[in-house]
Amino acid sequence: MSARAKIIALHGGLLVLLFVLQFILPAYHHGNLARIMVLASYAVGYNILFGYTGLLSLGHALFFAAGMYGMGLGIQHLGLTVAPAMLAGVIAGAVVSGALALLALRTAGVAFMIVTLMFAQAGYLTVLYFGEYTRGDEGFVIQQAQRMLWGIDLSDPTNRYFAALMLFALCLIVSLWLVRHPFGKTLIAIRENEERVRMLGYNIYTHKLIAMVVSGTISATAGAAYGLLFGYAGASFASVQYSIFPLLWVLLGGAGTVLGPFIGTLFMFYLIDLSSGITTAYMLIAGVVLVLLTLFAPQGLAGELRNRIWRWLP
Repeated sequence: MSARAKIIALHGGLLVLLFVLQFILPAYHHGNLARIMVLASYAVGYNILFGYTGLLSLGHALFFAAGMYGMGLGIQHLGLTVAPAMLAGVIAGAVVSGALALLALRTAGVAFMIVTLMFAQAGYLTVLYFGEYTRGDEGFVIQQAQRMLWGIDLSDPTNRYFAALMLFALCLIVSLWLVRHPFGKTLIAIRENEERVRMLGYNIYTHKLIAMVVSGTISATAGAAYGLLFGYAGASFASVQYSIFPLLWVLLGGAGTVLGPFIGTLFMFYLIDLSSGITTAYMLIAGVVLVLLTLFAPQGLAGELRNRIWRWLP
């Protein structure tokens, strides 16, 4: 079997498995997996910028929240229906990521990290400042009647699961296509040796700008979907915590691998979930496990699989 056929079989098999799990999982894990797929879509967006382009952002919560509030405020205050509200969230994420890219890409390395963190914090404080509309830390609930898409109730667990699966499938396919496209290969080359790519005549700034907009737009789409499917938008999703989460998910799963974001999100979600059932000091258990993974699987779970077994894994 060729490498291309193996890649299609592996990623297609994962989507088929997720489809089948909808019919056999108990309610608790069914809801968890829907949430994991949406968060994994967010991690896919982050992976495009960090894993494939090599830009370490600490401000992706800004894009996630832009999508969530672009969608949520459109429904709450403008009376938009689901489809235009989702579009508003996606556009908000694209605009915010483009604006930030124009500023942040003037810097590099640690300075880039600091600039993205600063703007993310500014976004968080903006959400709190305009609490009259955003409800600040308290957030606001999106009612069941407001979550109807073409007659489909997205608050229903089955419909929510399939919507999350469709979102994750789309993000996975986009990521897989991108990494095999010449543009994606150029991003990887920039990550590995930026000066050599510049000497070959490529416009580094333009490639990074597009990568950041694509990354931010995918992250915003995930944020809008999260708010819509789970019926809540709050300032906590704009905090630093939600900038650190995708970094952890991608590092655990394997930066620069297509499946890494999903594996890392799944692992981290259930690590915390199971640890919290054992002790109130569950973050201590999670921390020890994360340290061990960092020591013995530095490339992440999917990264180690690629290094040791599946060399063809994208």
